[in-house]
Amino acid sequence: MKNIQVIDGADNAVYDIFAATDDEFAMIFLAGQDVAFIDEVMARASRRELDHAFAAIWQRRVAKAEVNGIHGVLFYEMDHKKRYYPTRRDEDAINPDGTRLR
Repeated sequence: MKNIQVIDGADNAVYDIFAATDDEFAMIFLAGQDVAFIDEVMARASRRELDHAFAAIWQRRVAKAEVNGIHGVLFYEMDHKKRYYPTRRDEDAINPDGTRLR
């Protein structure tokens, strides 16, 4: 299982972490990537397959105190963040001026 942290734009978001099977993870994140935006995910796969995968994932919330690593971050309603993750890899995040964040 791989852990996915969900970052939601809602004011009451709590940024939960969910466990996903390798197949579910691969539906959300392209090979070599660990950052995804829901609109891009929805454009890549069939709605039926994704609905099925997410229904299963949402049943596997992991308490943050019990998490042993975060393997991916999924953004909802946060399109303005796309420019900071041009490669969709967290380690490659950039500042507004294009310089590396880390």
